[in-house]
Amino acid sequence: MQMARGAVIDLQSVTKKKVAHSRSWALLDSNGEAQTLDADKYAIMHRVRIHARDLRILDPLLSYPSTILGRDQAIVLNLEHIKAIITAEEVLLRNPSDEHVIPIMEELCRRLPKGSANQRTDLLGDGQEQLNESHDVDAGDEDESPFEFRALEVALEAICSFLDARTTELETDAYPALDELTSKISSRNLDRVRKLKSGMTRLTARVQKVRDELEQLLDDDDDMADLYLSRKLAGASSPVGGSVAPNWAPASPTIGSRIGRASRASAATTHGNENDVEELEMLLEAYFMQVDGTLNKLTTLREYIDDTEDYINIQLDNHRNQLIQLELLLSSATVAVSIYSLVAGIFGMNIPYPWNTGHGYLFKW
Repeated sequence: MQMARGAVIDLQSVTKKKVAHSRSWALLDSNGEAQTLDADKYAIMHRVRIHARDLRILDPLLSYPSTILGRDQAIVLNLEHIKAIITAEEVLLRNPSDEHVIPIMEELCRRLPKGSANQRTDLLGDGQEQLNESHDVDAGDEDESPFEFRALEVALEAICSFLDARTTELETDAYPALDELTSKISSRNLDRVRKLKSGMTRLTARVQKVRDELEQLLDDDDDMADLYLSRKLAGASSPVGGSVAPNWAPASPTIGSRIGRASRASAATTHGNENDVEELEMLLEAYFMQVDGTLNKLTTLREYIDDTEDYINIQLDNHRNQLIQLELLLSSATVAVSIYSLVAGIFGMNIPYPWNTGHGYLFKW
């Protein structure tokens, strides 16, 4: 009874820990200030105006593929360990105590405030006025990027860096192990390569899911338009129903030039930028290329593993052929020796032969 009661208590404690862990959120506003939020799913659904099926994607107890969903007032983001809800004014990040999530929170606190770029350029000093001016222009362009794009860029940069780091670690371990296997085929080396190949297969599937999600977004302009939360918010609050174009032109600080941003801004004012998704497309395309490069590294590693397996199979076939030749030589020697054994066996038997009549003296041994 005591053992059963102890098992029930342990199960209840584990369940409470899981529930408490799933209720923990980190709230970051547009000023970069973070606070811990303890709320259930109904409070989160009411706060960001999303459905239960969208919130279920972020449940750490469930397994869902990488997803970026655009809703009326929020972006639901599920990229590996990054599970977040981005609105036009705040970011809700799940599991803030996770060791992989803490650096993302720090980066969001640093990059979400609009004045952070200007503060960094003010620290350069008075002796670099021209450099300050160019940085101020870039910082001004970066500040025009809406809040949800800055948060989305931090998440994409974090997941791309995370996957690339895991790929680099795998390459560091895999290539020496494969070279050692080619030099010496042993059970230890084979088991080591088997584990590395299994890890590579799992990592390739994770990178492929992120790449497919970005590719799916890039192929659909309507899905990208749903991610413009600030534009939709401005259109909803405008008295003319969004017929006037917003006074900002979202731009990615990592790609593009001032000329490209100026041309996109002029095009946006000309066409009303209702369906202009070029800025977001360039942002997603930059990280799509980075994820695609990571996938190419894994593909190259897989080809190297396949080449190593072919080389090992050739070696094993060569050894097998040598064993077959040795077996054939031994078989031939056995047949040759068996002929002499046959003759000796025949003469050693007590069988009367007619040709030894009258020649008995020959066989008196």
